[in-house]
Amino acid sequence: MITGPKGCEEDLSSQCSVCGRVEELFELPGRSEQYCLGCSADIAAATLLATEIDAATLAGQNASFLISEYEQLGARLLGRSQSAELGGF
Repeated sequence: MITGPKGCEEDLSSQCSVCGRVEELFELPGRSEQYCLGCSADIAAATLLATEIDAATLAGQNASFLISEYEQLGARLLGRSQSAELGGF
């Protein structure tokens, strides 16, 4: 058992690394963290978007739409993380 914040004895091994939800977790290739279904989908999408933004930039193409999508995903993940810190999940 992992000791949680302020010494509480809560099993944190089954908590999402982003939002803190205690539910089924998923691992993504190349990452040591585990995520709930919603967060894992957003992390995977952000990873793919970053790759596509790099490819578009290197090809001299306009990546503004991809960058906008990436920013929206980042904001959603940040919101989940901050909500978890405040006890929202």
